[in-house]
Amino acid sequence: MLPHFFRVVLLCGLLCVSQLAWAQRGRTRSEGGKRKPDLVNEHYGPHQRHVLDLWKAQADKPTPLVVYIHGGGFHAGSKETIPGDLLTRLLDRGISVMAINYRFSPEVTMPAHYLDCARAIQYARQQAADWNIDPRRIGATGGSAGAGTSLWIGFHDDLAKRDSDDPVLRQSTRLQCMAVFGAQSTYDPRLIREWVGDAAARHPALQGFYGLKQDELETPTAYEKYKQASPLTHLTRDDPPVYAFYNEPRGPLPENAVAGQGIHHINFGIKLQERMDPLGIPCTIRHADEGKNVVEEVTEFFVEYLRDK
Repeated sequence: MLPHFFRVVLLCGLLCVSQLAWAQRGRTRSEGGKRKPDLVNEHYGPHQRHVLDLWKAQADKPTPLVVYIHGGGFHAGSKETIPGDLLTRLLDRGISVMAINYRFSPEVTMPAHYLDCARAIQYARQQAADWNIDPRRIGATGGSAGAGTSLWIGFHDDLAKRDSDDPVLRQSTRLQCMAVFGAQSTYDPRLIREWVGDAAARHPALQGFYGLKQDELETPTAYEKYKQASPLTHLTRDDPPVYAFYNEPRGPLPENAVAGQGIHHINFGIKLQERMDPLGIPCTIRHADEGKNVVEEVTEFFVEYLRDK
């Protein structure tokens, strides 16, 4: 039997890849391999995992940017998992793309994963002139943990520290839109249990994400962590539009569901839409059983919400 850590990594990796693979089904053109990045392993911070790849769209004027944040339960994954077909489509439509790595649990705990990704966005804004990027037009995408991170950054108040000695941290973290795959709109196990089921609430990555011991999971300190880690906590009327895709089966989890099953359930998206609709923020929820060409829809979503207004 695989050690517990490796079972967790395998489960998270398979779930994330499953979401992105479904999103690319029905595509109208062959991926044919990914274009080589213009920048490879560019450092946006001091840690060895603070690296990014950048693909520049061909344009005479500054282009929008989509930031890809990989999944993997906050302790696995890589920027190299960026879907090739989505990358190609975005570049063909004049949108540059950046894929990033970030630090993992258990080396770091929440909110460090989020703040790493936010810093990468700030770094892109600092480099905007050199990269031919329009700093006003930045969106994010990703699957699973990368999807939740995209939502968290997109909904959170601006994390810029205007008086920081670090010029990167003086930049804005705000996004113009997010297109996500298998996103969790909350990381509160109590809400996950209510919305999806006990198996999803027992996902093995959550405890390491929070850095909590077993006897700390039901304490006021833990409850505050759950609240601050959940994207929906930070949702306000001035936040950007969302497109969210899911492919786990609809309906209740089976009685024999294993720990972690349901962590990409569409109920996360339904609850997200229920909160966004009254605020007048566009929120599109898609499921694999609708048979849509998701990559095409996501591309058009970014074209619409990252256009120069």
